[in-house]
Amino acid sequence: MAIGDQDDFISRIKATLPAWFPSSSPILDGILAAFANVASWIYGLIIYAKAQTRILTATDGWLDLIAFDFFGRRMQRGSRTDDAFRSAIIAELFRPRNTRQAIINVLTGLTGIAPDIFEPARPIDTGGYAPGLTGDGRGYGLAYNSAGGYGSLLMPYEMLITVHRAPTGGIPNVIGYGGPAGGYSTPSTFEYGNLDMIQGTVTDADIYAAINNVRAAGVTAWVRIDDGASAPPVGYMFLFGNTGSSLIQLSGQVPGIGYTYLYGKI
Repeated sequence: MAIGDQDDFISRIKATLPAWFPSSSPILDGILAAFANVASWIYGLIIYAKAQTRILTATDGWLDLIAFDFFGRRMQRGSRTDDAFRSAIIAELFRPRNTRQAIINVLTGLTGIAPDIFEPARPIDTGGYAPGLTGDGRGYGLAYNSAGGYGSLLMPYEMLITVHRAPTGGIPNVIGYGGPAGGYSTPSTFEYGNLDMIQGTVTDADIYAAINNVRAAGVTAWVRIDDGASAPPVGYMFLFGNTGSSLIQLSGQVPGIGYTYLYGKI
């Protein structure tokens, strides 16, 4: 017998009856069971409804309604379980915003790979000629084709973000059937999988929405998305013309490697 079940309510009802009622009677027990069954259902409904008033205990479609109340259609459950979806809602509620690190955090959590961020008006990103020590004791140096990039004060409050997205979905840390046993820092888990465990490819819309949600007001974010197949070559540089933010196709060249970056504006 548990609190709130049918047997519990039968015992509670019997405790209020006059002493001349028998302690055990099939006819009496059958009548009381009808009332106890309804009371148990109502009690269960009250407990369930109470749980839905708090994110930590909410379940089922109520979690979807909570997510909709806070974030509109920006956050969808997808194939996530209640526990996974609840954790995502809480993380989004208390997510740091309005900083460069906030953008790094949200994109790393979304794609599993930290993005590259370059701010043309930020000396830490661009470096500088013959730098002295800054207030924190650091100097920001620059060497051709090895560090930093060309900056521009014509692009204040703007940043270029390169987002690295895994090219395909799958089950993290689980190798394929008949695959190798794995090695250091490589997938090596053996287990039976199901479709609910597959993490799908993150869409462009997911990435744009994530950045737009955490960027500070008045900051322009230029976003480039790749599938993580190849990282930018070491020593790459961003080049800016005197048109500032109207320059959305940026080209750079390092010895033996040529590449072009295309950015879209948020």
